[in-house]
Amino acid sequence: MKVAIVGATGMVGEVMLKVLTERKFPYSEILLVASERSKGKELEVGGQKVAVIGLEEAVSKRPELAIFSAGGDTSLKWAPIFEEVGTTVIDNSSAWRMDPGKKLIVPEINATELTRKDKIIANPNCSTIQLVMVLAPLHKKYKMKRVVVSTYQSVSGTGVKAVKQLENEMAGIEGEMAYPYPINRNALPHCDVFMENGYTKEEMKLAREPQKILNDTSFAITATAVRIPTSGGHSEAVNVSFENDFDLEEIRTLLNTTPGVVVQDNPDTNTYPMPVYAHNKDDVFVGRIRRDETQAKTLNMWIVADNLRKGAATNAIQIAEYLYEHNLLGSS
Repeated sequence: MKVAIVGATGMVGEVMLKVLTERKFPYSEILLVASERSKGKELEVGGQKVAVIGLEEAVSKRPELAIFSAGGDTSLKWAPIFEEVGTTVIDNSSAWRMDPGKKLIVPEINATELTRKDKIIANPNCSTIQLVMVLAPLHKKYKMKRVVVSTYQSVSGTGVKAVKQLENEMAGIEGEMAYPYPINRNALPHCDVFMENGYTKEEMKLAREPQKILNDTSFAITATAVRIPTSGGHSEAVNVSFENDFDLEEIRTLLNTTPGVVVQDNPDTNTYPMPVYAHNKDDVFVGRIRRDETQAKTLNMWIVADNLRKGAATNAIQIAEYLYEHNLLGSS
């Protein structure tokens, strides 16, 4: 099987290559695809050097699978071109997520919706993935009515330029800025661009994507997304109101038996999820599980995950694994 990684030289692309190798994904040939300025650059994949090629050359090689992490404009233009030659595309940008004709997939939740006809498949937003991994089993059992989420997102979610800005500021070096303000020793309530309703695009992704993944618009989500000076890992403070009441120990047991979710919740030993602990791991960590004492049938939680792994690369590779294992790649 021929696999193309589009955006192979970016932060998420590099993690995708690492995850493909770690999980021993069964490709026969890997195509590393990037912009014209990166053509010819060599990257190491599974102990071998592979040269980067351009998009046109990649299409001409007709890979069975292409995993995109190269921005929305690239996806909108090139994903249909790959589709035309029979390639199944898994796209990590926001380009196709809310397209009613495209599936938005978190494998543990809704991979069974996939068929051979799905040639462009959307990978959800990083903050959405860790949120729905925890919300899905709770919604199934207690039925959510309303979710309030505040995020604490690392600079790696913005990309290399933002990581460099934080490093420069910590070292007292003036350099190129990814944000309109300093990020070191600061918090910016500004993730992605502002929209007409006063929310950012990131906040609206959090409001809309979970409804599509869970195929349910009966609950509502409102979000505030904040960028903080951590280099990796996103955190979320989550408040959920349910139709049915719950037992806290039952909640912990339910979450601890959910594949891909780990409960870290013991105030007596200061045990709770942190980005530094989630680094380079594929699980979603949840803790600070407690009742909201101001509102009936309402729960507070703290959710943390590595945004470059489960929040992006690992989720995309898990989709690819499902397609391969269920013989869903190839012509429809």
